[in-house]
Amino acid sequence: MTPSLQPLSGLHIVEGASFVAAPSAGLALAQLGADVIRVDPPGGGSDFLRWPLSPSGDSLFWTGLNKGKRSVTIDHRSDRGRELLLALATAPGEGAGIFLDNMVGRHRPSYEELRARREDVIHVHLQGRSDGSPAVDYTINAEVGVPQMTGPQSTEQPVNHVLPAWDLLSGMVAASGILAAVLHREREGQGAKLELALADVALAGVGTMGWLAEAELRGGPRARQGNHMYGSFGVDFETSDGRRLMVVALTEGQWRALREVTETGAVFAALERVLGADLNQESDRYRLRETIAAVLRPWFAQRDLGTVRGLLDRARVLWSPYLDMAEAARAARADKTSVAVEMDQPGIGSLLATGRPLRWDGDGAPPVPAPRLGEHTEAVLSDVLGLSPGEIGRLHDAGVIDAGGNAGHVPR
Repeated sequence: MTPSLQPLSGLHIVEGASFVAAPSAGLALAQLGADVIRVDPPGGGSDFLRWPLSPSGDSLFWTGLNKGKRSVTIDHRSDRGRELLLALATAPGEGAGIFLDNMVGRHRPSYEELRARREDVIHVHLQGRSDGSPAVDYTINAEVGVPQMTGPQSTEQPVNHVLPAWDLLSGMVAASGILAAVLHREREGQGAKLELALADVALAGVGTMGWLAEAELRGGPRARQGNHMYGSFGVDFETSDGRRLMVVALTEGQWRALREVTETGAVFAALERVLGADLNQESDRYRLRETIAAVLRPWFAQRDLGTVRGLLDRARVLWSPYLDMAEAARAARADKTSVAVEMDQPGIGSLLATGRPLRWDGDGAPPVPAPRLGEHTEAVLSDVLGLSPGEIGRLHDAGVIDAGGNAGHVPR
């Protein structure tokens, strides 16, 4: 990656975090050129061995979220280790003095402690709830109503989805908050204390979609829609060879393309006359979604996926096949424009990894391997804090730091 594609070069962020939300913020900033120093306890934090694992026992989760970062291991629960963490987080320099964490407990550095050492420090703290009580994506998702809106119409049970959407969204909010705080510091010379709660992000998310207001105005929750798209026409169909695909007609043009390729224009014109509807209107397509699906279903059932693919693509219908994760990986490998490419990860070997999704002047950035746990401990303590080899050796002997280990590896 050339320097022109690293717009955040010169920005130095210390990350004391685990799991998804805060590490995904650090990853996004590292992919734009920031120097992100991740601090873990010796032996790894609570997410160091998190599934999924490679055949060698390395955590694909840990390596995926820590690509392109530097790794330092410090026992911040010890007095000397905590002093080192505070010093790293408040290191001098125009682009330094930025601390991102989701730490808990009495050893967690506070903004007040950091500010006492560097007045313009930027501290971004992620937590479960704004009152400091714990929460994770799956518990928060349960209480904002999404599992009650997800799943088949026939079930009364909540249906969780596997994507930690609120974690990932929180990470992006945290990353944008850091950049806003850096800009504010450059303009005003002031630091910032930023706090972000996962629960607030989730509630803001469903509120922004209008779902909270809708529930109050209608006097109750929205009924499950199965695989139907809410408020427009979109649903899945099965082909003659047993494959399933999702078809969406958001716009009048997309609806016209779908109608023409399936040669159902006359049928829908008759339905419009009988039912007093105008299917060019998105609201009517949604209201009559079951009827529309019933008309279209035989067309898909009479053709295999290859035939359907060719016809829909030529007609410019909005659609995608359902792929399992293995199929998605094969498709990514076959796509020369994909952000997923082959990467050699030390300790694991060759694997499919994703680079920066944001394309700058048309160019993305390939993935950079994750570090070995503690790989950069000595270099960071020397370069950033000016510690001598003797001082670093004594810290190692005392168990305050650990400069060895493999990224994400399960001990045998």
